[in-house]
Amino acid sequence: MYRVVTIVFLVLSVMACKHEVNDDEQAFKEAHDEPKTIEHNALGKMTTFDTPDSKTGAAYQIDATQNDIEKYLFVIHEWWGLNDHIKQEADRLYEELNGQVTVVALDMYDGKVTTSRDDANEFMKAVSEERAKSIIQGAINRTGEFAEIATIGWCFGGGWSLKASIMAEDKGAGCVIYYGMPVQEAAALAPIQSDILGIFASEDKWITPQVANDFEVLAKATGKNIENHIFEAQHAFANPSSESYSSEAATEANTLAREFLKVRLL
Repeated sequence: MYRVVTIVFLVLSVMACKHEVNDDEQAFKEAHDEPKTIEHNALGKMTTFDTPDSKTGAAYQIDATQNDIEKYLFVIHEWWGLNDHIKQEADRLYEELNGQVTVVALDMYDGKVTTSRDDANEFMKAVSEERAKSIIQGAINRTGEFAEIATIGWCFGGGWSLKASIMAEDKGAGCVIYYGMPVQEAAALAPIQSDILGIFASEDKWITPQVANDFEVLAKATGKNIENHIFEAQHAFANPSSESYSSEAATEANTLAREFLKVRLL
């Protein structure tokens, strides 16, 4: 079973959020509407931290109202970078969690942000697995010994939300994936100790319903607790700065994510 699922993932992954150059790359780029400008009245501020590769990571952070609370939500951006939309989403999640969770929106691009599809595609492909994991590990290292860490992300960030929860090990409290490519092998998924909520789109040509269903099979086969939802919508349907935004689907998906995170963090 594992081998069959892995082969399916490997075939599909070339068409996913981080993929090799192929005939569908232009279509993939065009499927991402350039983000609209939004007004963002920030609740948090940018912060920096050490990373295991002897560099520095950065994040937009909103601290919990009580200093002794060791509950965290890592927010991971789409392929555009850590822009105002993601910071606004971090603020929204912070308020929905009643200020009882420190929200950390990680900068996986080391300061690069764009509204250009071509640049976003290049930024995403340029992310090295080693550097991305070092940023996440640096953020985990800042938390306390008994911290609880949940993760959430969209597209590029959806895949890294899953990887971040895997890295969190016994600190993992919950993982939300919005239309991101999941890991492809049982061995890679095995360390995760948190429940998983998958949110996918029926009209997504890259992170397809088949990808979502195969991941659910893989997760259940490895003894993980997963709940998948596939909405009648396009890729990036939950981004209000995108032309693909679907208010109805986004509202329902965000409600599911909010309740999932509340149960596991509050």
